[in-house]
Amino acid sequence: MTSPMKATCHCGAVELNVTPSEPLDRALRCDCSYCRRRNVPTISASLDGVEVIKGADQLRLYSWGTHTAKHYFCQTCGVYMYHQRRIDPNQYGVNFYALEGIEPKDFEPRPWVDGVNHPSDA
Repeated sequence: MTSPMKATCHCGAVELNVTPSEPLDRALRCDCSYCRRRNVPTISASLDGVEVIKGADQLRLYSWGTHTAKHYFCQTCGVYMYHQRRIDPNQYGVNFYALEGIEPKDFEPRPWVDGVNHPSDA
């Protein structure tokens, strides 16, 4: 587990306190139908590792298919912030690029996880 970090959307309406449950260099990209379109790596956090500090009323939910994954984004600027994972609903994936104090290019390239062939689709 790493130290708590601040994550913000582009317009600043939403602010999170995030405690990643893994080192930052473990952030992954997913190639499922939704993630490949937003192309944002995520870092894992437990459900109690993400706290909405500001802008809970600005967050909107997007869910489809099994409705297990719940993706939250800022209604003002549209930036994806975090989601409850389908592979493990006891875990969040947090927008790696929304974390403050990191230089994303220092963590490239990011590996991909096979979201197209999801185990719950078998």
